[in-house]
Amino acid sequence: MGNHRPTTRSKNKRTRTDDNAEAASEIFRKILSNGEVTEDDVNQLYMIWKPVCQGCRVNTKDNPNCLCGLIPPPNGSRKSGLWQKTSEIVNSLGPDPSNDLRASCNTPAGLTNLGATCYANSILQCLYMNKSFREGVFSVEPEVLSGEPVLNNLARLFAQLHSSKVAFVDSAPFIQTLELDNGVQQDSHEFLTLLFSLLERCLSQSKVPKARTIVQDLFRGGVSQVTRCSRCGNESEASSKIEDFYELELNVKGLKSLDESLDDYLSIEELQGDNQYYCEVCAARVDATRSIKLRSLPAVVNFQLKRCVFLPNTTTKKKITSPFCFPGELNLARRLSETSQLDLIYDLAAVLIHKGSAVNSGHYTAHIKDDNTGEWWEFDDEHVSNLGRQPFGSTVSIPAAKTAQNEHVDCSSSVKQDVLVERNHVNGNLMQSSEPNSVNHVQTFSSSDAYMLMYVRRHSKIDGKKTAAQCGEHKMEIDGCLISQEIDSPLPSHLLKDVETMNSVYLNSCQQYKSKKESELSCIMKRRQEVRSILSEAPVLSLEKPFFWISTEWLRQWADSVTPPTIDNTSIQCSHGKVPVSKSNHMKRISAEAWTKLYSKYDGGPTLAKGDYCTDCIFDMARNMVRANIYRDQRSLMKELAEAALAGECLDGNLYYISKSWLQQWLRRKNIDLPCDADSGPTASIRCQHGELMPEIAPGAKRVLVPESLWSFIYQTAMTVKPDDSVGCSTFPADSEPCPLCSVQLTEAAFSEDNLREFKLKQRQNHEKLASNKNTALYPDTKYYLLPSSWLSKWRSYINASGKNISAAELDTLNTVVDMLLCEKHCKLLERPPELLWKRELIFQKPAATDGLTLVLEDDWRLLCEEWGGTESKCISARIELEDGVGDNMIGSQKEMPISEEHINASDDVNVKLSRKPIIKTSPEVCEECVGERESSELMKKLSYTNEDICVCLIRGKEPPKSILEASASISDPSRRTSKRSRKATYGNSVNLNVSGSTSIYQLKMMIWESFGVVKENQILHKGSKIIDGEIACLADVNVFPGDILWVTDSKIHENRDIADELSDPNLDAQKAEEGFRGTLLASNISSQAMPEACLN
Repeated sequence: MGNHRPTTRSKNKRTRTDDNAEAASEIFRKILSNGEVTEDDVNQLYMIWKPVCQGCRVNTKDNPNCLCGLIPPPNGSRKSGLWQKTSEIVNSLGPDPSNDLRASCNTPAGLTNLGATCYANSILQCLYMNKSFREGVFSVEPEVLSGEPVLNNLARLFAQLHSSKVAFVDSAPFIQTLELDNGVQQDSHEFLTLLFSLLERCLSQSKVPKARTIVQDLFRGGVSQVTRCSRCGNESEASSKIEDFYELELNVKGLKSLDESLDDYLSIEELQGDNQYYCEVCAARVDATRSIKLRSLPAVVNFQLKRCVFLPNTTTKKKITSPFCFPGELNLARRLSETSQLDLIYDLAAVLIHKGSAVNSGHYTAHIKDDNTGEWWEFDDEHVSNLGRQPFGSTVSIPAAKTAQNEHVDCSSSVKQDVLVERNHVNGNLMQSSEPNSVNHVQTFSSSDAYMLMYVRRHSKIDGKKTAAQCGEHKMEIDGCLISQEIDSPLPSHLLKDVETMNSVYLNSCQQYKSKKESELSCIMKRRQEVRSILSEAPVLSLEKPFFWISTEWLRQWADSVTPPTIDNTSIQCSHGKVPVSKSNHMKRISAEAWTKLYSKYDGGPTLAKGDYCTDCIFDMARNMVRANIYRDQRSLMKELAEAALAGECLDGNLYYISKSWLQQWLRRKNIDLPCDADSGPTASIRCQHGELMPEIAPGAKRVLVPESLWSFIYQTAMTVKPDDSVGCSTFPADSEPCPLCSVQLTEAAFSEDNLREFKLKQRQNHEKLASNKNTALYPDTKYYLLPSSWLSKWRSYINASGKNISAAELDTLNTVVDMLLCEKHCKLLERPPELLWKRELIFQKPAATDGLTLVLEDDWRLLCEEWGGTESKCISARIELEDGVGDNMIGSQKEMPISEEHINASDDVNVKLSRKPIIKTSPEVCEECVGERESSELMKKLSYTNEDICVCLIRGKEPPKSILEASASISDPSRRTSKRSRKATYGNSVNLNVSGSTSIYQLKMMIWESFGVVKENQILHKGSKIIDGEIACLADVNVFPGDILWVTDSKIHENRDIADELSDPNLDAQKAEEGFRGTLLASNISSQAMPEACLN
């Protein structure tokens, strides 16, 4: 206690150079005075006297005897180069192919995921692990394979999975043959169904019985749709037809186990009431029953669990993630329509897993049982994991056997006691006995993600004897014929040859990588040993011993590179071919033994020995140091004079002008030993283009008087730096007069600015209301004039601007403006006058758009003509008149006139007055022909929009809120600009829909249906107070523009129905339809009706 840990923070810091600099300065003075360089001087200047450094963390620059830091400590490493970690060096060689070596012949191989092909990989692994199917594919003749690319690539893929040395096989050739999109996730069930159909067509070309019908023999069963009359018991004619099935699609929603799903699948439906069946025997509509009957079962039964359901309220699909129980073995004898006396025991062989809560995404894996070993494996694309004897791993609870009772498995109660949860799957061992007083363990499993279950028929009873699988042979009965399978049956020669070639290439690459790795590591170890050996011999322990100079930079490269370059000492060599003092921080001093080894191996040079110091450079450096000392002393004296000049103190003697800003910068510079470029141009900013003194009112021309001694020092320094810069060093004595020409120009410019400022002020005073853009009251029978709103906007910006940002040149003269408003053909007005409205019993003009017209008073027009080049007679005049009613033939814009609250509450006489419509009569008149043609063109252009947003609001009550009604009506004018705030506003239960001018009303209603769940027949669509009817018209036809706000109500007349019934309608945008496997080889020659839907309600 009380002892402080010694500080080490400054242990390896470089010492201050003040003492070294002072000592070097003294040596240089002595050299100049004596006129010779002694050996002691060389030792001091080149720092040869410093001791050999030991234990520094970094290499010290000011010690040529320090060789520390060139290599890391014994247990250290670096990020790159020779001293990298061994693991990083190995990684730089690239991936080790031996890491992909299959663990053992009993370990299955994985399949590469090409992006989103996990659905295909899982199905392919399920098919491959079925030995009968695999050998059926292997038995296809080579000539058939050559003519069927899909079958050929499938056989090659299975052959690689069977005998390849790699841990995972590239699935790209097979996926590309099917023309699948690697980046699109698809449904595994649909993929399996289409693949079976495609393989049946391909295998039909084979003449080998086992191969030709292997899909049908293994996976095809038969069902019938039986309809039975409840009155006479007669079955319909269609009931006798047997339909093929390759999988049984079972409901999951609301069901807990496979047994319940099978009961639901085979349940009897009562046909009663409006759903009665017409019996041909009874010749009447009668009550009946309808059910599915299993006529025959295949050797492999696939149960497709319908976890995907359609939600009509939200028009979306949802995945059911409730736990679902299924047994390890299943007796389907009682499920057949004709009861079999023999047990049809099926063993669980594979479970297809869909991970994730979303329907259109997620990840597929497969848990598959190996028939040879009885072990389960998880196939997750390239990764294959051993699960032991259980499909979800070995972490299960095994309950005690019960021998005296027959207990039914109830997943709702038993599972809670006997099931353990692992990740997202639940699994356990439950007991079920088929005979009293017998012990028979039946494993029951549960999963929230199981998507397909594959069961294989058992062909031998477990009676304590060796089973066929244990004997090395597996016999399976399919429709009366026996298929014998050997556990390790060899591959056909045509497939074996390809696999052996691939294995040979792979093993060669492994061997090459191993040799390359050993060679690289051996080379690095030798180089490290060489560096350590030479650096241990490099220190020179005595001043008398011979030594050599070597570049520090090259030495670093040599000590840190696997393949160092030749010796390069040119960077430490002066122009005289010797070693200068100035490079003493960039070189090291090594022993003759170390130099000999380096030079003999790496060559290069030049060789710089002990006596190769440069005396010429030493004398030059000594003279420069003396000059620097003199310059520093002089500058210190001049600095005091400069500070006095800037402070405004009275100075004696002759005075000279110098730039004030230049002098301030000169004073700020520190540690100046010699003149530099910043010392040039002391009077450049105060010299005008005529070579005279610039008037001080000019920008940047501030100056200050300095004494003659300071000016002489500054002048000589500047001429030393730039001898030819006479302009920047012009001499201006204190009695120099400013340039008269520049003075006149600057005075005129200042006067012009004053005049401009006065002109703008006068404009604002003459046009006070017009300049402030105030909306003034208008009166009938008063003469007004029309000007473009855009010109007035520029004019206001000009007269209100305080700087020179806006030039008057941007404003056209009024004569030019008037000419632009008249059409050349008819000499009539090309713009419609602004609209008027009543407000507080007065007439005002509506705020005009930037491309509209504005009314100005007669006085304003007269003054503007005088100021902006206009002729009073060359004008567009206007008068306001009141017309009775709301006529349709008024001049100008004749749209609906807004009525204010004051209008409603006004007295009767005022109401009479306000009932008259104010209109504007112009002279010349509006050219209806030209304006109409232009407006039609603009309207067509605005209606030809694409990919724009409109807002649709769902109104639950009878009337929409006032805010929505006003917003919907206010944006109906396509020429009206909306603020950013109004464009971004949202209105309660609303949605933004991306539409085009060509989008039909039908398509819009389908989008609304999808967004709000309101069937299109119940939608009453509004824009403002106007109802949008029909379905054939497009949005352009009903004047719906980008940014419009529509509102819709639900009439609730028609019943809600499934939007899926409408999705196939050709009127709907094709882009909204799901593509599925359309465009791939799987969908070729197959009607869309034949494709099963994995997600049904």
